[in-house]
Amino acid sequence: MTLDPETLELGYKIATDFVGSDEGRTFTLTLRPDVTFTDGTPLNAAAVKVNWDRLRDPELASTAIRQAAQIAATEVIDDRTLKITLPEPNENFVQGIVNTSMNWIASPTALAEGREAFDENPVGAGPFTLAEWTRQDTIELEKNPHYWDAPKPYLDGLSIRMPTDTNQRFNALSTEAADLSTEASWKILSMAEDTGLMTESVDTGGGQFIALNLRRAPFDDERARRAVVLAVDAEAINAAVYEGSAQTQSFLFPESSPFHRDIAFPKRDAESAQKLFDELAAEGKPVKFTFLSYPTPESRGLGESLQAQLSAFENVEVDVEIADYPAATARAGARDFDAMISTAVIQDPDYALWTAFHGDSPGNVTGIDDEDLNYALDVGRASTSMDERAQAYATVQDRLVALNPAVWTIRSAPSTIWRESLHGVVSYAWGSPLPEELWLGE
Repeated sequence: MTLDPETLELGYKIATDFVGSDEGRTFTLTLRPDVTFTDGTPLNAAAVKVNWDRLRDPELASTAIRQAAQIAATEVIDDRTLKITLPEPNENFVQGIVNTSMNWIASPTALAEGREAFDENPVGAGPFTLAEWTRQDTIELEKNPHYWDAPKPYLDGLSIRMPTDTNQRFNALSTEAADLSTEASWKILSMAEDTGLMTESVDTGGGQFIALNLRRAPFDDERARRAVVLAVDAEAINAAVYEGSAQTQSFLFPESSPFHRDIAFPKRDAESAQKLFDELAAEGKPVKFTFLSYPTPESRGLGESLQAQLSAFENVEVDVEIADYPAATARAGARDFDAMISTAVIQDPDYALWTAFHGDSPGNVTGIDDEDLNYALDVGRASTSMDERAQAYATVQDRLVALNPAVWTIRSAPSTIWRESLHGVVSYAWGSPLPEELWLGE
């Protein structure tokens, strides 16, 4: 399924319908007939059930468990129809499916071969098949001649590379070594626009934040969180990490959003921050923590900027620890960190905010668990009334500002950059381009 990034209207591909009933407790998924995976296995309701039941298994440790965990049961009605039952009503459940790996269905036959075998030879029903994969380097794809939506795809193949360095990605585009890049760096987006490359960005709320772990000291004390929030200048982070090209956040929702309220994030107040640091130190609880960084320049730069800003204060000490992707991801999943970079990118507010800040959410990195916040998030999830949802998310904004589980830094910039010779760039959800629509011209 797809989601129009501007209108948030649901579109269909292999699914043909997704309808809720019983106030959002039950959904019915309908599939196209006669679609098969590239190994010949039918892509039917039973195949979707296998995938979604697998993703909600905690032992798998999938990032999609944040959404899949909402499912209480799945039931195959017939070959094309799957019934999904939720333990609690969620009228907006489909929003999370489209934005997670629940939207990508793998062959149950291939999955049954085991994780190692599937990693070496993943099997889906998409427009391309895997030809070659060099770990942490390049994925080579070939056109699927039996793709259900013929004559798509229009390209004979795709070569996908995943450099973590933003400048390397930009250089590949500017030197014609690549045709398209998905991007999240404001700096690179600005450079691309200046050099005449084609760009498209999704307008979102929320964005990037420094997650403070409430599960352990020092951030189990709200005063420590408030002190750090008041001590940090988001504009200084913007200048240091993004050369001033990013957009900082004053509010959770942009002013164009129907959910926007005049509830601003706290502004830098060095005097109040120092008083809180001194107060905690006098009680024998000086603020000392480590920022866990991914190996990307942005994450590392964010940690170093945070460290530099807080070094101007007394009774606070910050270290920066850089870990590789697998280690940092595992530490985040185990909640073994003091502070680290995270995001809550908002289109419809339910998926991003419930996932990031509800006390029952497996995706709640900060560990915040506030009764009023939880209730408001539940109301916003279950209600179909715009007025009721708007009031609920006003409460959400109030509680996030009061409790300070995060230091909000910059808005996210989910973007696509491409060369003029590439056509058919059609994006869905958070700006992911549909590969079957791409074609090359002069």
